[in-house]
Amino acid sequence: MSFNLLNIGFGNMVMGNKVIAIISPESAPIKRMIQEARERNTLIDATFGRKTRSILVMDNGQIILSALQPETISHRILQVDGEIQEEPLDEEIT
Repeated sequence: MSFNLLNIGFGNMVMGNKVIAIISPESAPIKRMIQEARERNTLIDATFGRKTRSILVMDNGQIILSALQPETISHRILQVDGEIQEEPLDEEIT
């Protein structure tokens, strides 16, 4: 069994094969989903106080907030599944 850990920023890792969706936090329904997860204690905030730029929906129903763009995380998933190329561990976030 191999573990494909996915870096979601600031040294935080998740199991790449457990991610169901990576979505942008801009719409009202997504904001409601985040609030409901917070109330159910199934929300994990991995933004380190930065702006939330993507939401990871996990197969167990947990919601993870990340400060990385959805495109960045999706490229990292593809690199884990395919040929791994060197990439900086964290991108600069302003």
